[in-house]
Amino acid sequence: MAGFTVAIVGRPNVGKSTLFNRLLEQRKAIVDDVSGVTRDRQYGVADWNGKSFNVIDTGGFVHGSDDVFEREIRKQVKIAMDEANVLLFMCDAATGITDLDDNMAEILRRSSKPVLLVVNKVDNNNRMLEATEFYSLGFERVFFMSSMSGSGSGELLDAVVELIPEEEESAEDAETKEIPKIAIIGQPNVGKSSLLNALIGEERNIVSDIPGTTRDTIHTHYKMFQKDFILIDTAGLRRKTKVHEDLEFYSVIRAIKAMDEADVCLLLLDAVNGITQQDLNIFSLAARKGKALVILVNKWDLIEEKKTNTARDYEKQLKERLAPFNDVPIIFTSVAEKQRIFKAIEEGLRVYENRKRKVQTSKLNEVMLKAIESFHPPVVRGIPIKIKYVTQLPTYTPAFAFFCNLPDDVKQPYRNYLENQLRTHFDFQGVPIKLFFRKK
Repeated sequence: MAGFTVAIVGRPNVGKSTLFNRLLEQRKAIVDDVSGVTRDRQYGVADWNGKSFNVIDTGGFVHGSDDVFEREIRKQVKIAMDEANVLLFMCDAATGITDLDDNMAEILRRSSKPVLLVVNKVDNNNRMLEATEFYSLGFERVFFMSSMSGSGSGELLDAVVELIPEEEESAEDAETKEIPKIAIIGQPNVGKSSLLNALIGEERNIVSDIPGTTRDTIHTHYKMFQKDFILIDTAGLRRKTKVHEDLEFYSVIRAIKAMDEADVCLLLLDAVNGITQQDLNIFSLAARKGKALVILVNKWDLIEEKKTNTARDYEKQLKERLAPFNDVPIIFTSVAEKQRIFKAIEEGLRVYENRKRKVQTSKLNEVMLKAIESFHPPVVRGIPIKIKYVTQLPTYTPAFAFFCNLPDDVKQPYRNYLENQLRTHFDFQGVPIKLFFRKK
């Protein structure tokens, strides 16, 4: 199910981040095929027995988590209860049940969502005996594990994927499958709802300066330039409190849900603030999910004293931050002034076509074998790497298999060279490319 989300909750220092890394580990080989995408400590994609799901470590959103107030953690738990499909409630067998665990258990028992109690640091028989006290918290499904060594993680993952519903395609889904779905993503208050309103020319959403006034992703079927597409607005934030972390947490869950539904993501940045770490996290997650991307630098009208090369210099700096995947269209817009907003949609539809592009095998080999000939892969242990044949794989997003004698020895710099050659000769702008190397 697209957008199935698992949140890890628990008091500080019970091992939430270690469990998070352990769950994501299953997917490492696949994730790394998108070059240069860093894994974020707060959210990622796990894969188990052929099923994928989003994982969120709420600990990553509580700043200064060593001395965090109970109030803050409670808030995180409540957001997770609202937003996630499954909650992993983590406790620590080494310290036993604490007051904070008791408080959290009380809140979680009220949840209508499935709660799996995960008792961590159970790494010997004595601990196993002591850990039985956690049954007293009153949860039906209890898992004893050690997230450091990974023992017990298989049973937990089995239980999680069992809860993922099988996808049933409705007639409506089938009908809209071929229509490009474009999601507007970005941090709170960058102008996502305003962009949607400017595009559809009506106050479809309530727009205000309070970040996070939109409750849920809103789909708008749209026809323009004789094109048919669906816009997904992900402002998707509910402002419950004035605490920044909560907003950040909401915006992330919302963006992830919208990405899962979209083919193309328009990432809105604030021209005045520039690109932040959180923007980079959202960008790399969309790339990891194989979505086509266009970057919109909004509020460009607020940049004072524009010189001839201001936009060019800004774009250059932006691409440096996005590297190595920086072959993406960048458009300077002002939603308030309606500058270049339709250009954003045109680019979105163009990168959608790029994402679907299939290159003929004969053409692919003609171009790529010539590129390999002019710059050979390095010699490994005295043996030259020989790439004999290239083919495009039948996947949703562009992926290519290179058949060679030493597939495990093709290192990142040469992979980057091959990816750049593919981008130079065939237009894949705005689209992440995956490269696989296989034994000939």
